Amino acid sequence: MEKYSPKIDAYIEKSQDFAKPVLHYIRETVHEFCPDAEETMKWSFPHFIYKGKNLCAMASFKQHCTFGFWLEKEMKTMQKMTQDIEKNSMFSLGKITRIEDLPSKPQLKKAIKEAMELTNMGVTMKKAAPSKTEMEVPDYFQSALHARPKALEVFEKASPSFRKEYISWITEAKTEATRNKRLEQSLEWIAAGKGRNWKYERK
Repeated sequence: MEKYSPKIDAYIEKSQDFAKPVLHYIRETVHEFCPDAEETMKWSFPHFIYKGKNLCAMASFKQHCTFGFWLEKEMKTMQKMTQDIEKNSMFSLGKITRIEDLPSKPQLKKAIKEAMELTNMGVTMKKAAPSKTEMEVPDYFQSALHARPKALEVFEKASPSFRKEYISWITEAKTEATRNKRLEQSLEWIAAGKGRNWKYERK
């Protein structure tokens, strides 16, 4: 992994014009306050890694950007900053269309430092107990779905069994590489409205 990844450069370059300054600003701010951060692409959007763990991530879409922390549900700074924001996007900071939509730099510094501290303490995302009828969607899968609106639309309308087959297949992967491969394949099939075992279904 690299401190500055060419893949992130390419991602920003391909983004909409309004998004480029926002993504550049987020990127530089993360590196400013977390000098050990490294960059990588996961699930088709940029992630910042700290000590081998996901610290935060950003993404751009046609009309807005998103930015958030992997452990934001555990972060006091994020809970305070997002209490008045409508939670309608991948991360709880809402839809960002300009740098001014982001929290102030001192607030971002505080949030980044808290995320680093939680990572240092070994804090991980808490899993809510899944219901008997519906299997919980892992955060990384949910984020990947939000990055693919068509797949998200199909998945949200699908039956519990349709969803469960994909969640099980992805979460049962033994390595991250296998999981990422299955995740990409799943998004492609879901967007096409295909069930996990569509190849074996009767025509």
